[in-house]
Amino acid sequence: MKIEEGSLTPLYQQVMEDIRDKVDSGKFSAGDMIPSESELSEMYSVSRITIRRAVSELVDDGYLIKRQGKGTFVCQRKLTRKIFQKSEVQSFTDTCAEDGRVAGAKVLGIEIVKAHESEASFLGLREGAELVHVRRLRTADGVPIMLENNYFPLEGFEFLLDADLSNTSIFDYVEAKSGRRPRGDDLCTLEVVRASPDKASELNVAVGEPLFYEKINFTDQDGKPFLIGKQYIVCSLYVFNI
Repeated sequence: MKIEEGSLTPLYQQVMEDIRDKVDSGKFSAGDMIPSESELSEMYSVSRITIRRAVSELVDDGYLIKRQGKGTFVCQRKLTRKIFQKSEVQSFTDTCAEDGRVAGAKVLGIEIVKAHESEASFLGLREGAELVHVRRLRTADGVPIMLENNYFPLEGFEFLLDADLSNTSIFDYVEAKSGRRPRGDDLCTLEVVRASPDKASELNVAVGEPLFYEKINFTDQDGKPFLIGKQYIVCSLYVFNI
């Protein structure tokens, strides 16, 4: 994967996402030793400092493990339990309204990015195809709750590049523009990770505080692949009713 220098997403995070995608897709299997810092630095065309931070955070998140004098290895796969949910998808805005709170959304960035292999596979695109990445901070009564990352295929969703998505439901906005709305999910995973310095600052929590990392492959009302959501949620402020 080519790292995008001008992207709003920090370089170390792009490296993290790509390595994590390789682990999730099986390209890096449990027990495999990943390339060295110098090899990864050359592979991604970034500094070793960038690689070191990406690897360190993946170690903290339980994806990798360092073995003194031997190298860095892929951890055993986490046990995944299938959880069946209602077919109706509830947006963050609807969740807040149901709880009597006011939902807020601050746009942190909207940009075009390249699809990882697993993203492209779900969306029916070629690897490296262009996606629209919408990144927002979601609040409830002004309190930061979630870092929201939604990925749409560029084709058909170009209107998002110039959209005003402040303090609005992105699901409602997209439905008004395209007639499509998420109605179910093809895959939903939930795990606990630690807040990196960047995420801690944006969510106003301590570095290392537990966050839910929720990844959802959404399908629309016709069962067609629609979008991918990757959200970081403050554990102490959120409850999942499954």
